[in-house]
Amino acid sequence: MKTIFSGIQPSGMLTIGNYIGAMKQFVELQNDYNCYFCIVDEHAITVPQDRLKLRQNIRSLAALYLASGIDPEKSTLFIQSEVPAHTQLGWMMQCVSYVGELERMTQYKDKSKKQEAVTAGLLTYPPLMAADILLYNTDIVPVGDDQKQHIELTRDLAERFNKKYNDIFTVPEPRIPETGARIMSLQNPEKKMSKSDDNQKASIFMLDDEKQIEKKIKSAVTDSEGVVKYDPENKPGVSNLLTIYTSFSDYSIQELEHKYEGKGYGEFKQDLAQVVIEGIKPIQQRYIDLIESDELDEILDMGAEKASLVAEKTLRKAKKAMGLGRVKSKKYEK
Repeated sequence: MKTIFSGIQPSGMLTIGNYIGAMKQFVELQNDYNCYFCIVDEHAITVPQDRLKLRQNIRSLAALYLASGIDPEKSTLFIQSEVPAHTQLGWMMQCVSYVGELERMTQYKDKSKKQEAVTAGLLTYPPLMAADILLYNTDIVPVGDDQKQHIELTRDLAERFNKKYNDIFTVPEPRIPETGARIMSLQNPEKKMSKSDDNQKASIFMLDDEKQIEKKIKSAVTDSEGVVKYDPENKPGVSNLLTIYTSFSDYSIQELEHKYEGKGYGEFKQDLAQVVIEGIKPIQQRYIDLIESDELDEILDMGAEKASLVAEKTLRKAKKAMGLGRVKSKKYEK
C-alpha cells in the first residue's frame, strides 16, 4: 500500500477552499492509502503568532480533520512538534539545501515583502517541509497547484541526499485534484481563497453560520452577463462558484450549466448557499462534539506515538548515512 503525507498549518480558521482542496480528498484517499495527516505547527511560527491563539488553532484544526471524516483507525493524525524527528531531519535537509533555491521559493518572496524583519525560519522552512514528507517514506503528497514548487524542492533534496550519502528516501510525487485544486477568493477571483485574507467576505470559513455563508455567497463577485457558464479566463467569478457547487454536490459542472441555463445569478447563488450550508453542517456538529473532548486528546496522543515509530526509524537511517553520532549495535537498530 502506498503512503500519503499531508500537512496543514494551524495559522487560522480553515476555509471551504482548504476543505475542498485537501480534507475532502483525504477522506477518500484514506481507504486506499497509508495516510499521515500532520498539523504543522512549527511551520506556523515562521511568522509571529499569539501563543494562546496558536494552541487554540492547533486543537481546532485537529477537530476539523476528524469532523471532516478522517478515521484514526485508518489514518495517522498528529501534531508536528510532538514528533521531534521532524526538526532533526529538517536541520539535516537544510544542510543539503542551497540558499539560492530557497530564496527562489514563491511563498518566501511573497511573505517576506509583508514583514519588516524577515526571520531565518521563513527562508529555511521548505527543508523542514521536505523532512515532514520524507520521514514517512511518502509516495504521494496531495497538494494544490500553488504548492507544486515545494514538492519539486522536496524531490530535489531527496535525490541529492540519496546520491551523496545513501539511497535512504523515497522520492514523492505530487497529487493535484482535477476539480477544486484551487478555490478562489469570492471578492477577487484572480487570487486564491485564503484563511488569512483581510477581507472577511472573501472566504467562507468552515465554522461560519448559515447567515454568514449566505451573505458571503450573495455578495460574491461575478460579472454583468448573467450567464452561468464555466469559463475561468473570461468569467473567473462564476467559474469559481461553479467549482464550489460541484464540490459540494453530485452535479458536474456541465450539469450545473444546463440546470441554470436561462436563469440569473440570484437563483444560482441562493441554491449554492444552501448546498454549502448543508454540506458543512454535519462537519460543524461533529466539531462541536470533539473540540473539548478527551477523545480528541487520545487520538492525537495515539497519532504522535504511531508517527514517532516510523519517523525515528527513518531518522536513524539518515543520520547513519551522513555519519552523525555513534555506530550503535544491531540490537539498537531493530
